[in-house]
Amino acid sequence: MSHNPPIDRLTQIGGPDERPVYYDDCGGTYHTWCDMGEYEPVSTALLMAVSSVLGKEPEDLEALHECVNPDALNELFVHWRGDEPRVGDGAISFSFSQCDVTVRADGEIVIDPKRTPRPA
Repeated sequence: MSHNPPIDRLTQIGGPDERPVYYDDCGGTYHTWCDMGEYEPVSTALLMAVSSVLGKEPEDLEALHECVNPDALNELFVHWRGDEPRVGDGAISFSFSQCDVTVRADGEIVIDPKRTPRPA
């Protein structure tokens, strides 16, 4: 990862061989960043991060294409990373595999696992 997370408020989860995912105690959300040094499809980064957060194998998650077009998501992120100056920040949010997900123009992926009420 070429992006340095704000470690003063985030705690890294997972082992050293896993994708770095960070937990925000205040917000109850998980954060990771796409590698800006090399092209990494945002759809792959998203899939691996949600897999890590939920403790499931990627193939056991909902199919990403059921929620968002992975090719379109990758193309949008590549456009955001372009060399042209931008005005403002871009982001896209959607639900995926029982999580609310936001992908930001700077490469940050925010994962908010949906809370399901416990049966009484």
